[in-house]
Amino acid sequence: MKLGTRIFLAFLVIFAICFYYPVDRIVKDLRLFFLESMEDPLVDQANILAAFVAEEMEAGRFDPEKLRGILGRIASLPLSARIYDFTKTTVDVDLYVTDGEGRVLFDSRDRGNEGADYTGWRDVSLTLEGRYGARTTRLDPGDPASSVLYVAAPVVVHGKTAGVLTVAKPTANLNAFLEGARPRVLRVWFLSALLAVLLAFFVSWWITRPVQWLTRYANDVRDGKRVDLPRLGGGELGEMGRAIEKMKEALEGRKYVEEYIQTLTHEIKSPLSAIRGAAELLGEEMPRERRARFLANIRGEAGRIQDIVDRMLELSDLETRKAPRNLETLSPAALAASVLEGGEWQVSPKNIHAGLNVLRDVPVTGDRFLLRQALSNLLQNAVDFSPEGGRIEITVKLEGTTVLLSVEDEGPGIPEYAMGKVFDKFFSLRRPDTGKKSTGLGLNFVKEVASLHGGRVRLENRERGGLRAVMILPAGSKPSAPVQPVPP
Repeated sequence: MKLGTRIFLAFLVIFAICFYYPVDRIVKDLRLFFLESMEDPLVDQANILAAFVAEEMEAGRFDPEKLRGILGRIASLPLSARIYDFTKTTVDVDLYVTDGEGRVLFDSRDRGNEGADYTGWRDVSLTLEGRYGARTTRLDPGDPASSVLYVAAPVVVHGKTAGVLTVAKPTANLNAFLEGARPRVLRVWFLSALLAVLLAFFVSWWITRPVQWLTRYANDVRDGKRVDLPRLGGGELGEMGRAIEKMKEALEGRKYVEEYIQTLTHEIKSPLSAIRGAAELLGEEMPRERRARFLANIRGEAGRIQDIVDRMLELSDLETRKAPRNLETLSPAALAASVLEGGEWQVSPKNIHAGLNVLRDVPVTGDRFLLRQALSNLLQNAVDFSPEGGRIEITVKLEGTTVLLSVEDEGPGIPEYAMGKVFDKFFSLRRPDTGKKSTGLGLNFVKEVASLHGGRVRLENRERGGLRAVMILPAGSKPSAPVQPVPP
């Protein structure tokens, strides 16, 4: 599982634990909250009505029928109260009054209950004991919607509790409020959950983006690409990136030196052995012609060593660069023409014919010296493998957003077994006419030059015979010196 996915899921789990549970509890406790809010005004109502009944009892004019008439008139009055999403059309408050012994004196709901003993109900018994009395009871034990909230207040006459007045209010309306509040709570929860998901996605992307940059950088370094360390900031990831960069430089330096020592030793070993052998033989008496031949061999092998050292120095300097040093806007056609004008093919004894085919000349940005040298190497290879009187053609064309400089010859091409090795250092094929090998550094140099310019090189055998070497470069000019593309 990817790091970003782990962070995303962890964030959601934290959200579920820290947010979902409290919201779920709030939704479940909504009924309790509404009951508490309902009970508070009922306490006020009960005490106000208890004071009224106490005054009537004290004056000896408490008449249950009078109270029943008042409640009946109130119930018959038209009512239309819009309370948020709920419309109230009836007065749904009942009450009953008991004496100091808990006997019912008045019951607005059922006249038949008058005279009954209500001391078994908590509202009456607790109030007679001088405590706060309240209860919730279902009229139908099997129906939760039939619950009624009872709140009692003492009827105090001459400083003594002469009775209890209880206000009763059905909780059926409470269900309507709950049904209206629940969707709003769930809507808030859903929007919060959606915001949490988006925030989790953003946080995971924000955290893992530098990690992805660092991973891509490490993969590019592994693949041998010239890339700069991405900007990772000054945190732990930045420190990690800089540590990787230092480790890469240390390993590259060590590996680079080891490889060059090994390859240089291997390549120089053979000519040094030849020079040593010839020098030992020169110490003996021999004819002048033979001595001249040995001296020529020494000069040839010494020149070969010098050529290897010079090429390796050039390649070493190139491989240590991360970007071309002298960038300018160049015309590929003009570059190819300059290579043809100064090429060694003109003095070749093979009577080589070379031409330039420009299909579309689009400017490129690069180092003129390096690109010219790379193209010269391709041309020289073509000359070395061309037959007597062969033809070489350099083609410049545009393919998508890249410029292709191809060098085609009429030589034998590259054997299948060598296709994957031709760009390796010191790998070289024998020339058809001389049987000799080159230093094996030319094509590697071309590859490095192309890579340095953000391009690549490919070799392919032509169907009609010969080889096509193509250097592919990004098209475009420097912003400071724009050049309009040449129309086809």
